[in-house]
Amino acid sequence: MTRRAEFFRALGALCETPHPAHAPIAHALGLHAPVDASDYTEAFIFQLPPYASIYLGAEGMLGGEARGRVAGFWRAVGIAPPQEPDHLAALLSLYAALEEAEEHEREPARRVMRREARGALLWEHLLPWVPVYVSKMQQVAPGYFAQWARLLLDVMLAEAERLERKSELPLHLRSAPPCGGLDASLEELINALLSPVRSGLLVTRYDLALAARDMEVALRMGERRFVLKAMLNQDPDAVLGWLGQQARVWVVRHREWQGDIGPIASFWANRAEATAASMAETLATLRHAMPRV
Repeated sequence: MTRRAEFFRALGALCETPHPAHAPIAHALGLHAPVDASDYTEAFIFQLPPYASIYLGAEGMLGGEARGRVAGFWRAVGIAPPQEPDHLAALLSLYAALEEAEEHEREPARRVMRREARGALLWEHLLPWVPVYVSKMQQVAPGYFAQWARLLLDVMLAEAERLERKSELPLHLRSAPPCGGLDASLEELINALLSPVRSGLLVTRYDLALAARDMEVALRMGERRFVLKAMLNQDPDAVLGWLGQQARVWVVRHREWQGDIGPIASFWANRAEATAASMAETLATLRHAMPRV
């Protein structure tokens, strides 16, 4: 086991259910705050579940084609996919295994192949969503997990510099449908907005709660889709304006990674820009349709 491989596994372990063994791991990574089970639940269960399919799937939900694509990568490298192949801990563990395989390979040609496999995992299945994910984690999670997220972001961007950048967009992003326009139904609009790969923004329960408080609208309990729908029904003008503002914030955030992950950052920024424009257009149409007093 190499030190680098241990490092990736350690980062992955800390997004799994808290265990007493995590304390020395966190300490070794320089994360000295205690791991609290309730903080973990809030961060990784309620706010930001660590599954690639949620952030890369057109449905914005667990499973689906995005998870199947990740499982296919496991098979492509000769490993049976685990029950949750797109869980961040599983992906970082796989990255560690590919790092070890490359390190221990003595045949030059096979060593190159193993490095290419690791690069494919990084550029196809990690970088397309992890920077977005951990950026949001730093905003909504308690201090300990925000520190973990910052460390993971630094590590992922460093790996992007180490391994050759892919000129073509990852398939997850190339195959993602756009957010949709004015002809979309309310249900379609909500589904698209809550699918990060379609809208370019990541809206959590935390965001909705803050927005509801600021707009003084009732916060419905339940899934985000129900919450957002209820908010739109109460004050569509304010909610559409807020969504547009959120999208513009994400444009700036995505652009910050342009020099690190190039086309991936551009894709996300373009999606967020399109969402901001769509919200502005929808809001203008709504106001135009309102009866004048």
